[in-house]
Amino acid sequence: MIPFNKPYMTGNELELIAQAHANGHLSGDGPFTKACNAWLQERTGAHSALLTHSCTAALEMAALLLHLQPGDEVILPSFTFVTSASAFALRGAVPVFVDIRPDTLNIDESLIEQAVTSRTKAICVVHYAGVSCEMDTIMEIASRLGLAVVEDAAQGIMSSYRGRPLGTIGDLGAFSFHETKNVISGEGGALLCRDAKFSEDAEIIREKGTNRSRFFRGQVDKYTWVDVGSSYLPGEITAAFLNAQLLHADEITERRLAIWQRYHQWAAPHEAAGRLRRPVVPAECTHNAHMYYLLLPNLEARGQFISRLREHGVQTVFHYIPLHSSPAGRQLGRASGSMAVTNDISDRLVRMPLWLGLEPHLDAVFEAADAALRDYAI
Repeated sequence: MIPFNKPYMTGNELELIAQAHANGHLSGDGPFTKACNAWLQERTGAHSALLTHSCTAALEMAALLLHLQPGDEVILPSFTFVTSASAFALRGAVPVFVDIRPDTLNIDESLIEQAVTSRTKAICVVHYAGVSCEMDTIMEIASRLGLAVVEDAAQGIMSSYRGRPLGTIGDLGAFSFHETKNVISGEGGALLCRDAKFSEDAEIIREKGTNRSRFFRGQVDKYTWVDVGSSYLPGEITAAFLNAQLLHADEITERRLAIWQRYHQWAAPHEAAGRLRRPVVPAECTHNAHMYYLLLPNLEARGQFISRLREHGVQTVFHYIPLHSSPAGRQLGRASGSMAVTNDISDRLVRMPLWLGLEPHLDAVFEAADAALRDYAI
């Protein structure tokens, strides 16, 4: 079976993990955590970057930093992973779902303003497949209406919008280093603060609500509990693994883009024949080849395609079940307007295998996909 995903190792991970043990520091905020923070800060231009144990944790920190209260509203797409909404729902905020664009599958910026009410406090954008949302328009809306912007850039490391790294355009950004992402640590994430406004409070929240980080920098003579917070730090073993990955991030991105481009070339004739639709990447977006997906004509065609590829030894998967139609989404949130595009895309999207080391198997994937499209007359 050619799997959908296979975690990649650069070759230095175990050496750095051993070094972390030799350093005698395996809890949070050791040398490797600091090295990862510094790398992220330098490469993105964020005022601060803080490793977390997951992207979920980073989004939960963002909700705390925005001081969301019960009844406040956060606008976001329904076509996203659950934590894009649950991080805010944990604070009692109401997720307000809007539809997505049919081209990039990102939040439809033209629908945001009509979803705003007197209770709206923030917009959470999700950069699907590492392709940026239309951030200039979204930031203009947010600025005019006094709203915060959180970027769920879980899939967006090494991607940019008009030359600006994703995760640094809004007030706060969140990365994921889950094993299915481009740069990985098994589980892991990071919170980015665009400017100084949130940086010190983010340190406090991340350190259980204490000013421990200021104490270790010699800025206070003792540390104590100063605000609400939780334990959002990863351990040094996780950070050491991630550090090895970040040092090869450019190479990883380059190789993934080469695989993505081979998929794109293979799929072009099928798109021309009307059998599927390929991903769309606007000219102003530089993407990171996080995933390659296909949009098939309908739900039945997708099911047949996935089943047929499995028979040929290739694992493919569909993606999100829309949050607005989920039990928790109906209970804790609400939809603003039609969700027609979201519902349609959710039924038709299939994700193809994309991982480093797949290169020798790509021809087999293409042959299986050709057969599936031919056998079922898709």
